[in-house]
Amino acid sequence: MNTAPQIQALEAAQIRKDIPEFRNGDTVRVHYKIVEGDKERVQIFQGLVIKQHRNGARSTFTVRKISFNVGVERIFPLYSPRIDKIEITGKGVVRRSRLFYLRELQGKAARLRDQKDA
Repeated sequence: MNTAPQIQALEAAQIRKDIPEFRNGDTVRVHYKIVEGDKERVQIFQGLVIKQHRNGARSTFTVRKISFNVGVERIFPLYSPRIDKIEITGKGVVRRSRLFYLRELQGKAARLRDQKDA
């Protein structure tokens, strides 16, 4: 009993084509649908992509932002139907795949170089 092709077919149906290509170090705006009671609204979470986990339909990415001098990180499933859209607002130049070192930095030290500056 080979279930791998069945799982692959199921995952292939879940993958969305409208997700833009982005990398670690990019600044993104994630438009995420929030359900409150019987109403639904779109909440925007803007921040820096510090991590990506690429695993087909189970791919995730982590976005970090500073809100009222407190670091906030949120993990989004990449192909979630709750994601309305993803906008790329800036491209950063990084040489690491995980940007966890930004957690200890504050203010101007936590900035990344832009691709247009490099």
